Amino acid sequence: MSSSQSNQQLTDLTCEQRFQFFIEQVVATKEVWILTDDEGCVMLNTEDEECVPVWPSLEAAEDWASGDWQQCQAEAIPLKTWQLRWSEGLEQDGYYVVVFPIENQEGTVIHPNDLDADLRKQIKGQNKAK
Repeated sequence: MSSSQSNQQLTDLTCEQRFQFFIEQVVATKEVWILTDDEGCVMLNTEDEECVPVWPSLEAAEDWASGDWQQCQAEAIPLKTWQLRWSEGLEQDGYYVVVFPIENQEGTVIHPNDLDADLRKQIKGQNKAK
């Protein structure tokens, strides 16, 4: 499957399906992808929350980095670093996470502790399967 085909298939997924794909992919690759610019991590605003957008891969993050975001760079955060520093830091600062937004579609907005719990559940399930 080519990269453009796989990206097209991902854009056909529902928000919930992209969330589940994100959880599985992040646990498999042990990386969370964000976008950064000269001022740090890119933030998005919903009606109620300020959110850090995250993606499961370099390609998915780069796909978002167009138009107003084209100056942004995709950056990988190791999963352990995400869990040890980012989840707690975002929670303390009152930020949410928006998981795997794609063009013309929103991502899942989730509290950082809830995202961490879902990641830990996936890791636990993967470890049991070994």
